[in-house]
Amino acid sequence: QGRMWAYAVGFTVLPHVGGFLGWLVNRKEIGGWYEKLKKPSWCPPRKAFPVAWTVLYTGMGYASYLIWNELGGCSSKALIPLGLYGAQLALNWAWPPIFFGARNLKLALIDILLLDSLAIGTLCSWYRINKIAALLLVPYLGWLAMATCLTIRIWKDNPEQKPGKSE
Repeated sequence: QGRMWAYAVGFTVLPHVGGFLGWLVNRKEIGGWYEKLKKPSWCPPRKAFPVAWTVLYTGMGYASYLIWNELGGCSSKALIPLGLYGAQLALNWAWPPIFFGARNLKLALIDILLLDSLAIGTLCSWYRINKIAALLLVPYLGWLAMATCLTIRIWKDNPEQKPGKSE
């Protein structure tokens, strides 16, 4: 029982690791460059993002534990459901360095569109295995939908500067 508790904690904490590292590396850009971007009126306040991501990462991390446990650990049956999860998590973690670090709005948009597809695929594959785990992803998909729309609007409303051109 003690080991299962440790696995549950590990799976639940894992998504937070990349999220925290992304914030740590990009925190100066979030307060500087990002504040100067033109954003739509419906953009959530900056303080909402860490709260939302804490809740979302916790839910999806615990859901991944439920899938792992249901499929008997790292079995061949777990390869696709957890592979989809891992791939979407990698794209999730890649978005902040692309958007804030590289300031590449177009590549950030491509990243989040791929992320959306993988997150939907993850939910669909998980639904057949554990409905609770799949339902734990629903708030994440809702937030991703908003984040995708926000990324599209920021990309459209803030044309990227061409190299060598002054502002």
